[in-house]
Amino acid sequence: MGDMSDQPLAPVAAHEPPYYAVVFTSVRTDGDNGYGETAERMEELVKEIPGFLGMDSARTPGGLGITVGYFRDAEAIEEWRGDMEHRAAQKQGRESWYESYTVHVAKVERSHGFRRGQG
Repeated sequence: MGDMSDQPLAPVAAHEPPYYAVVFTSVRTDGDNGYGETAERMEELVKEIPGFLGMDSARTPGGLGITVGYFRDAEAIEEWRGDMEHRAAQKQGRESWYESYTVHVAKVERSHGFRRGQG
């Protein structure tokens, strides 16, 4: 994702539970149709939400996309969900960008991580 290219590739660090994970799993339609530009804007916007902890995103060669956003509390998720630009992007997604998608919201009760070279 854009501004992270100078940092080593790594998943979002573990945070002190409890916090929330919003899992967005999708299959895209053919073509970009303005998706890339909007996705970059959404990434900028979500970072402004107090309580946003980070995001991991991947797409399989077969076309399944998974993005997991991490949030400190349910209020942060609701603020993101209600953001007007985000709502407009959701509408555009249903009209143009996605064949299908699923959203899962989960409370994280345990979290830990590992990084080679760090005890």
